[in-house]
Amino acid sequence: MGQDRFDKGLALRKQVLGADYVEKSMASADDFSRPMQELSTEYCWGYVWTRPGLQLRERSLINLSMISALNRPHELKLHVKAALNNGLTREEIREVLLQVAVYCGVPAGIDSTRIAREAFAELDAAAAAAGAK
Repeated sequence: MGQDRFDKGLALRKQVLGADYVEKSMASADDFSRPMQELSTEYCWGYVWTRPGLQLRERSLINLSMISALNRPHELKLHVKAALNNGLTREEIREVLLQVAVYCGVPAGIDSTRIAREAFAELDAAAAAAGAK
């Protein structure tokens, strides 16, 4: 693995997904799962996400639709939160999921909408807790 690409990927991954999430993922990796963490950090984040051809918000739009179509709920919830970090609004996310429903099937759209609402609720609860401090 290219250390420079890995380092750039790790920095962007933390920016988009949140440092706490990424650090926890990296720290909990064992001998079996560590290569997958390294691969996704270098290749996905360090090679593709850092390319100049698309803005982060555009990459998030694409990811939301693909992950919804692939029925990957854990990744979808993570990327809904990331999309907000990348400047998408909740309304834009809703529009992506409506389009998913048309092109990938209403069940995919309904499930993805439910997962997005869970992500929003988690973020709202965290913001309320932080505001109470």
